[in-house]
Amino acid sequence: MFETVTQRFGDEDERAVSPVIGVILMVAITVILAAVIATFVLGIGDDVQQDPQAGVNIDDADQSEVEVSLTSLGNADGVAIVDANDGEPIDDGVLTSTGMAETVENGDKSYTVVAYIGELDDEPKGEPVDDQATATATIGDFEVDGD
Repeated sequence: MFETVTQRFGDEDERAVSPVIGVILMVAITVILAAVIATFVLGIGDDVQQDPQAGVNIDDADQSEVEVSLTSLGNADGVAIVDANDGEPIDDGVLTSTGMAETVENGDKSYTVVAYIGELDDEPKGEPVDDQATATATIGDFEVDGD
């Protein structure tokens, strides 16, 4: 009944891990488990936002007149045709529903088609889409030749 410590736990050569290292390992495992549980409980990582995705058709067979039509919205709220130099949408260049189209005829300019998540101002001209929307992604670009 009254065994010595050496008989009960073995001497130092027979122990697998020293008591100090055992305590350190237990604390480390507890901290890791707490971090994993906190991640799930607090929802960290749920706020990761995807890039906007949309489908467009850019018909630039005639370089002096290019038609951009929205074929699918994906997770985007809309598509904007922007001036490649300043990032501002062109007049009537915001497409928000499938089937909408815009023909661009201004000569000697480069344009970019941008999908966005969020809302654009009623008069989006004057402020770049990147500054107005929550997230943006470039879908394509094109040039219109002057006559």
